[in-house]
Amino acid sequence: MTLRDRLLAAIDARAALLARLQAEGTDCVRLLHGVAEDAPGVSVDRYGGCLLVQTFRAPLAAHAVDELQRAANDALGLDLPIACNHRGAAPPPDFVAHAPSEAALAEHVACERGLRCRFRARHRGQDPWLFLDFRSGRALVQQRATGKRVLNLFAYTCGVGVAAAAGGASRALNVDFAQSALDVGADNAAANGLADRCAFLRADCLPVLRQLAKLPVQRRGKNLPYARVEHEPFDLVVLDPPRFAKTPFGTIDVVRDYQSLFKPALLALADGGAVLATNHVPTVDEAGWHDALRRCAEKAGRPLRALERVPIDGDFPSFDGKPPLKLALAHI
Repeated sequence: MTLRDRLLAAIDARAALLARLQAEGTDCVRLLHGVAEDAPGVSVDRYGGCLLVQTFRAPLAAHAVDELQRAANDALGLDLPIACNHRGAAPPPDFVAHAPSEAALAEHVACERGLRCRFRARHRGQDPWLFLDFRSGRALVQQRATGKRVLNLFAYTCGVGVAAAAGGASRALNVDFAQSALDVGADNAAANGLADRCAFLRADCLPVLRQLAKLPVQRRGKNLPYARVEHEPFDLVVLDPPRFAKTPFGTIDVVRDYQSLFKPALLALADGGAVLATNHVPTVDEAGWHDALRRCAEKAGRPLRALERVPIDGDFPSFDGKPPLKLALAHI
């Protein structure tokens, strides 16, 4: 079975999902998901008016990318340009890479539930400006945000914050250390007429979160500055940390120490609030992670009254029904 055939089979398997997404105003979707669909190291996404191929192991030659473009456009009934970004080992010297057209590299507008978001196939970073596997998390926030104060931590391009504002949040505070990502989020909020409900703070999330939880800020060096924030309770905290990172204010390790983030997130909540927590690590057992969240909440004096598992959409299939991304909505 060729890569083209695998892409066509994957698109066919998504027929019901694609129809649902189109009906709700979404035109960004994963069309082929790597090893789970017998294409290890390859993903194919649609972002509005552009196709994006990403390779994480061996690169794809120009003719193979062109073949994927023709197959996807024939199956979707569209005429989309394509770009291929290789993120694996360097190709051999005689390798002929695909050269994307000007249209593929231009800025596009993708839509999710009618919300407009900027997309560029290539920019200063590696990751696309919208993570498609978190779609169901953004949808949940939008559905439940009415009148709520939402804190979006590790916000990246603020997709969750914009979704919260669209859902009627009274305030959506987006915190991230990268100003370039926050700028994309601010542009998206403005493009959707939601700028007045969104706030953007360039800062390390750890000291911000600990201040909001009324906990002392830990730092390496007494004179290390950090963004000062006034305490305010939030009704919903979105906690979407990276797998591992070392910062001047502590270490993020979602495998060994998720509790160091989850506890202050709970303490930053107003009574009756909730934390939407994520864990992207494939080796983390979901049931064991849920148990750790419950124990952490008990020790923090904010026991959980409910813990909801939030499923992700079918364009990110897995062999055993246990995709790497795990979403949990924890209610106090």
